[in-house]
Amino acid sequence: MSVTQETKVQPFTVDFSDEDVADLRRRLKATRFPEKETTTDVEQGTPLATIQAIVKYWGNDYDFGRVQANVNAFPNYVTEIDGLDIHFVHAPSPHENALPIIVTHGWPGSVVEQLKIIEPLRNPTAHGGSAEDAFHVVVPCMPGYGFSGRPSEPGWSTERIAKAWVVLMERLGYTRYVAAGGDWGAVVTELMALEGASALAGIHVNMAGVVPPAIDQALATGQPLPADTPPLSEEEQKTVDQLKYVYSHVFYAYIMASRPQSLTGLADSPAGLAAWLTDHDRDSLELISRVFVDGANEGLSRDDVCDNATLFWLTNTGVSSGRLYRENKAAFFAVKGVTIPTAVSVFPDELYSAPRSWAEKAFPNLIHYNRLPKGGHFAAWEQPELMVSELRTGFRSLR
Repeated sequence: MSVTQETKVQPFTVDFSDEDVADLRRRLKATRFPEKETTTDVEQGTPLATIQAIVKYWGNDYDFGRVQANVNAFPNYVTEIDGLDIHFVHAPSPHENALPIIVTHGWPGSVVEQLKIIEPLRNPTAHGGSAEDAFHVVVPCMPGYGFSGRPSEPGWSTERIAKAWVVLMERLGYTRYVAAGGDWGAVVTELMALEGASALAGIHVNMAGVVPPAIDQALATGQPLPADTPPLSEEEQKTVDQLKYVYSHVFYAYIMASRPQSLTGLADSPAGLAAWLTDHDRDSLELISRVFVDGANEGLSRDDVCDNATLFWLTNTGVSSGRLYRENKAAFFAVKGVTIPTAVSVFPDELYSAPRSWAEKAFPNLIHYNRLPKGGHFAAWEQPELMVSELRTGFRSLR
């Protein structure tokens, strides 16, 4: 393939302006808060005490140079794919015979969500592994997120992103690679497996699509399970109960899937943006609340949360990232027909725990299944050491 302006891979450097950072500080100081919630839990969304603590730390104590320095610590690039600029981190391994991997983030994540796992994956001998565990690491920003282009017309669905990632890995010269992801990244990764690209040797997901489609449809619409549903094991029933809760509480997803453009406040108020990004799921929200309000030291740190919010704010991608919910046509949790080698990691505080029985049926070429002792929806961000171990172990048979 000849190199044209459209296929050229160009270096990229994050460079946030002092003026934009000063404006962010000013807006944080001018935040007008609502009254306290009328409950004692998180069922009404991000609690007042949590968002007040986030805004106080973000505006007064957070180092606004962190996210720029952390992203720029790795080689960054941009290339045009299907008419849109795609930003990505590309960190080749110093070890010979490293296995290329493309890792996809989710919402409300970003490239920040994956930064902690890059160095241990690319240089395992410096992080408790062996040279045989090494990966060449590619971490792209999805369209509408971070430093990638923001689509100006409909059509950038998860299927289209999956096709773009196949093009990206081909453009980087990788003739055999693996893919991994959670949240949207899991959906995109599974859809990559359906593209039929012979170069994709296997996938790893930590929000696996294993739910039988008829059961998933019933849960999504609030209907009883189909009459012909086989008796559920205790593990399968737990999953059904978890998804009943998820489908009745992911209001952010329903709003972004229907009225993303009405969320103008995400582009105007950093406090509003932070509250929205924080309210993804109950366990993550409770964790972030403990970290900011109680000073807990677990999973995500205050700086982690502010890194992500800062990236969303300074790239003004609160609304554009949400449009993916409207564009998506693929099921989040249902079986998609993946037949290539698949590794599944189940973190206990994920939206739902994928049962082994369903994983074995969903992925007939299941090469790894493991239930972890801790971690939640943002596994690579919250528990990077466990995620690195899972990726090393999960793909070992494919080397």
